[in-house]
Amino acid sequence: MPGTLPVPLEIELPQGWQSAPPEEVGAPHAAFVALHMASRGQGFVPNITVTGHRLDGSSSLHGLAEESVRRLRENVGAVEVVKRTEVGTSPAPGLIDAPGIVQNLRIQATVNGQPMELAQSQFLLVLQSERQRGERAEIEIALTARTSQLQDVLTDFQSFISTLRPASPSSEG
Repeated sequence: MPGTLPVPLEIELPQGWQSAPPEEVGAPHAAFVALHMASRGQGFVPNITVTGHRLDGSSSLHGLAEESVRRLRENVGAVEVVKRTEVGTSPAPGLIDAPGIVQNLRIQATVNGQPMELAQSQFLLVLQSERQRGERAEIEIALTARTSQLQDVLTDFQSFISTLRPASPSSEG
């Protein structure tokens, strides 16, 4: 069963991307996965994953970023942090105004039995619950692609992030 987000969000997929069942594409803990369909058959399909969980205590943004890197090292392989930037206000119009971190990673992974260098751009943000004062949630949105594919899909990822907003009460069902 796929993961769920602790805070309902609305997002729009850029053209050329298609949502996929997380458990069928090897991301069982993700709440949402999108695949770049034009890249099928190239050995690796760039993907966007969205995960989230409630935060306990006073987790710092840098602590959350380090934890994400630790999980990748544990589950995938060698990870190098290329760049990490704190963002405090909306990097794009319409985006949730929340503290966050953007980190760019280089990952040495084995995909279908083949060694592969992947690039991952993560956007981690911490949201306050509007319903439960004091409750906080971490949302992680990650773009993963071969390093040679990254420039082809990075603008789409930025566009995807720019559409992120809290779900309106009528769309929460």
